[in-house]
Amino acid sequence: MLKDCSCGELNKGHVGTSVNLAGWVDRRRDHGGLTFIDLRDSEGIVQVVFNPKVTESYHQITSEVRNEYVIQVTGEVAIRPPGTENTKLATGEIEVIARSVKILNTSKTPPFYINEDIEVDESLRLKYRYLDLRRARMQEILVLRHQVVKFIRDFLNERGFIEVETPILIKSTPEGARDYLVPSRIHPGKFYALPQSPQQIKQLLMVAGVGKYYQIAKCFRDEDTRADRQPEFTQLDLEISFVEEEDILNLMEKMFTSMVEILKPEMRLIKPFPRLSYADAMESYGIDRPDLRFGLEISDLSDIAAGTDFSVFRSAIDQGGRVKGICAPGCGNYTRTQLDELNRLVRGWGAEGLLTISLGDSAGSLEDLTMEMIKSVATRFLTLEQILEMARRLDASAGDLLLIVAGKLELVSTVLGELRQEMGLRLELTDPDLLAFTFIVDFPLLAHDEKTGRFEPMHHPFTAPKDDDILLLDNAPEKVHGRHYDLVCNGLEIAGGSIRIHTPELQRKVFRLLGYTDEEMEELFGHMLEAFEYGAPPHGGIAPGIDRIVMLLAGEKTIREVIAFPKTQNAVDLTFSAPSPVSHQQLTELHLNIVEEQ
Repeated sequence: MLKDCSCGELNKGHVGTSVNLAGWVDRRRDHGGLTFIDLRDSEGIVQVVFNPKVTESYHQITSEVRNEYVIQVTGEVAIRPPGTENTKLATGEIEVIARSVKILNTSKTPPFYINEDIEVDESLRLKYRYLDLRRARMQEILVLRHQVVKFIRDFLNERGFIEVETPILIKSTPEGARDYLVPSRIHPGKFYALPQSPQQIKQLLMVAGVGKYYQIAKCFRDEDTRADRQPEFTQLDLEISFVEEEDILNLMEKMFTSMVEILKPEMRLIKPFPRLSYADAMESYGIDRPDLRFGLEISDLSDIAAGTDFSVFRSAIDQGGRVKGICAPGCGNYTRTQLDELNRLVRGWGAEGLLTISLGDSAGSLEDLTMEMIKSVATRFLTLEQILEMARRLDASAGDLLLIVAGKLELVSTVLGELRQEMGLRLELTDPDLLAFTFIVDFPLLAHDEKTGRFEPMHHPFTAPKDDDILLLDNAPEKVHGRHYDLVCNGLEIAGGSIRIHTPELQRKVFRLLGYTDEEMEELFGHMLEAFEYGAPPHGGIAPGIDRIVMLLAGEKTIREVIAFPKTQNAVDLTFSAPSPVSHQQLTELHLNIVEEQ
């Protein structure tokens, strides 16, 4: 080894000892005949003192060394002189008096400062990701990710799970997102698919008699990226035989509670994890991944709206729609510019518009309000009592702002759900040190697609229906609930899972509801259906996303910050300039031809 200890592990206990260090030059300072270098490695930073009376080749080395040079130092650990301690460094009480130094490698001037925590354009950071990862914050995140994965493995190993690797090249089957396809050279015209998740494979492991399986699995989905989504991502894949929903939910609650308490003791949890039905989540929060760190719950105002002369309300209700709203506390003084911005957001989410009602200022009580104090384009169509009744329904006070949307129920819920999340962020109601986990349960098994007229699985086609609802599959499939559950935290879906179908008869029935013919079932899922005929046990599982978990624990806003080499929002790898063209010879070997789109 070129070093016998790391920079960050040195302390007063090492005083008087000789050490060999190696790392990067973080900073260099020349002070009247002495040169000071902060030497950095993956464990931390220590100050090295170069004295021309002590250090061999002092003048030559110190005149050449620059930031990010890689050097090797041999010296003696000493206490810093009184008054020169650095409380910002873990090693700030000591320094290393260099006897010898050797340059192991030089460095060009980096495209951004590595030793300063400053904003850097993300594209530049991703192009030079190997430099970005040298920064202290990124090193902390890499360590945290390692700790999370290690914790998961230790936790599950102690409970009798075994880790099983599954194939990356598999068959393309419909699972909700586009597959990444891999052409086969040996079998012209045929393709493998990269797994969207090891869903079918882990179910086959249950048929194979593996009682408790897990894997830290790479997954691939060809879909549009966003802050919490990447083309390739990592999940904990987990499956258990002879299990019920309650077993899996309890296991996950114990795992995440222990993980946070051990790895991030400074963060707080809501315990036990609340449970919400899908219907209640959509009614009160508008989305099935609500952020429970704050209130601002959605309330139905349709009965009040029906008695008004406001045509927007009446039209929505006459067409079978709803009128709902939320209260933004203390926002009654929003300017026209701020209100217009909220309107633009709402239209961007698909609504025709947003009705705002400003309830005066906060000097008096709600009952003291007069029509002259209330500001809204709808005041001439509403009575004071109707406005006050809506305000009471939304638990508003004087000085608050009512935000109301009218239209089809699904659209109204979705728009207000997004608006609620947005207002929670703007009003700083989202405590960054609180992790509000919650389980969402009792999902519908199927969703009806109005465009195609077909049913689609709410989760995936292998989710089992609730036992009490199985008979409804024949005549009222839209009323069937699935044995599906999600784990949500701070407005993000952290994990999704279900109890699976394990008999071929029930699986075929669900496939038929999804519009598959018998021939299509055999072609796409014949391996699963045949496996279920060989004594498949009841089984279920869940798949938490590792990237999102680390993002929450690290307090970051995108999963790109917690992935070593992520893609951009356009799914481009800037470090490797991928995707990129390939040679004509490669295409010929794969029996492929690029056709320009007309």
